[in-house]
Amino acid sequence: MRDGKIFKKNSKIVVRKIEDETILMPLYSTSEEIDCIYTLNDAAARIWELIDGKRTLGKIKKIFLDEFDVAEEELADFLKDLEEIRAVS
Repeated sequence: MRDGKIFKKNSKIVVRKIEDETILMPLYSTSEEIDCIYTLNDAAARIWELIDGKRTLGKIKKIFLDEFDVAEEELADFLKDLEEIRAVS
């Protein structure tokens, strides 16, 4: 992924914080369209927070890797997962 890429959240995905958990829920027309909801760990929740439609991937990467002791590949894998479920574009 290019560092200049800017991710935008899908407006049909809502986030809810319930106690210490962050949950992504797709909003669709019918209940048959809902495959599942997604519970994010702390690192994934932080990435979701950083995606604001303005920050570049490079800026997200720098902030995230400064805050979490994880491999850069984990960030890339999570962003690919978000793209696959159409949570971001």
